[in-house]
Amino acid sequence: MKIEVGDEGTENEIRESGLDPAKVADVGDFDDDGRPKRTEKLSGTLWTASAHIITAVIGSGVLSLAWCIAQLGWIVGISTLLIFSCITLYTSNLLAECYRSGGTATATATAKRNYTYMDAVKANLGGRMNIACGLAQQANLNGLVVGYTITAAISMVAIRRSNCFHERGHEAASCQFSSKPYMIGIGASQIILSQIRNIEDLWWLSLVATITSFGYSSIGAGLAFATIVSGHGKRTTPTGIEVGAGITAAQKMWRMFTAFGDIAIAYTYSPVLIEVQDTIKSTEGENSKVMKKANIISVSATTVFYLMCACFGYAAFGNYAHGNMLTGFGFYEPFWLIDIANVFIVLHLLGAYQVMAQPVFGTVESCIKRRWPDSKFVNKEYPVKLLGLKSFNFSINMLRLSWRSMYVVVATSVAIGFPYFNEVLALLGAVSYWPLTVYFPVAMYIARKKIDRGTLKWFALQLLTMVTLLLAIAAACGSIEGFGEALHIFKPSLIEK
Repeated sequence: MKIEVGDEGTENEIRESGLDPAKVADVGDFDDDGRPKRTEKLSGTLWTASAHIITAVIGSGVLSLAWCIAQLGWIVGISTLLIFSCITLYTSNLLAECYRSGGTATATATAKRNYTYMDAVKANLGGRMNIACGLAQQANLNGLVVGYTITAAISMVAIRRSNCFHERGHEAASCQFSSKPYMIGIGASQIILSQIRNIEDLWWLSLVATITSFGYSSIGAGLAFATIVSGHGKRTTPTGIEVGAGITAAQKMWRMFTAFGDIAIAYTYSPVLIEVQDTIKSTEGENSKVMKKANIISVSATTVFYLMCACFGYAAFGNYAHGNMLTGFGFYEPFWLIDIANVFIVLHLLGAYQVMAQPVFGTVESCIKRRWPDSKFVNKEYPVKLLGLKSFNFSINMLRLSWRSMYVVVATSVAIGFPYFNEVLALLGAVSYWPLTVYFPVAMYIARKKIDRGTLKWFALQLLTMVTLLLAIAAACGSIEGFGEALHIFKPSLIEK
């Protein structure tokens, strides 16, 4: 049976999917949008979708949550973690319903698919909102890519320093190393990984990243718990670090704002949610239902690990908890276990980098393919066989090779040139969290469900939007203040302490 492409809308969708309408053959080989059927045995399931989300949401920032609790205290800190987890789960489920648009309540499965977050915003809110969404999303994704390069390099340096401290003592002044060679090495590895065609083919890398994220989180939480059990836990307070010697009331306020932002950013994965949802295979039933289950599994698992690391870390180090328990040398021994944890961080960030970068790659490549649909440089795939095994086969595309390699080189160069970029990243995250995680999902939900202005539900959704906006503004102010301090103390050097 042939797919009929006489309908202009269907033909456009097939062309956007990268297929030639004239060559589309058996309808059994394709989904309703003209793309190859999402039926890979090991990908496109509830569990791979959950792995993609966990890879995106659990970063090495989980190890800084003890510092966040130290700024906010037990009551406010734990409450903030739980509140943001509920907000993220609720708005992510609203966003999952936007994967398809244009269908009726009883014919959702036949509605047009939205392959990206920007597509969903354009379909539900219009072109101007689509541009605003694109700016926020690209700032967030590109910022995270650079931040992950810096953080992975810091973890690699931490491994070398840990071994140095073990050999020469904890006060050894010579245990200082540059992170720049490691950034270059990470960039080289990402050039290779970036040749993976799309996010659906990343399922194995996301599974590795998910396992390693739980690995280093568990090691950090376990070492903190061991410190508590051994009786070496530091003093904690219900309200966190106290104003007095070493900290002013203003500094306390800025740190609290920054902690709010760090916790909010720690739950952000909306920029890649639609892309992840597009990988779910058709045989999994109604797509949005599967995605909502993946949201529940991922956010629940993430929250449990966040609470473990945050609470155990704060109880172990008290009001002066380190910004990162593993790279800030909250622990020195056992050095081999700390080395393993930092290796896990690096492996996780290699996967997280790709999960965040693939939507950027896809956006640019889709535009180029529409502009030059007949170009061999753009569309031709060159098969490569490795070891004679089918599972190791892949293909090289010249556009993918050149453009993605150039992207990685630029991102790595930015990471090397701006060692204080994490402060910029915190600002970008604070600014992009509200529109991507709250505003656009809520606005699209109101538009899709045609919720009347002035109703109780409308007021409740607007209240959620306004409260999170105020928190985002406060977090952005804290990030700006921290960025100012970083610029004030920054000195260009090949050696980072």
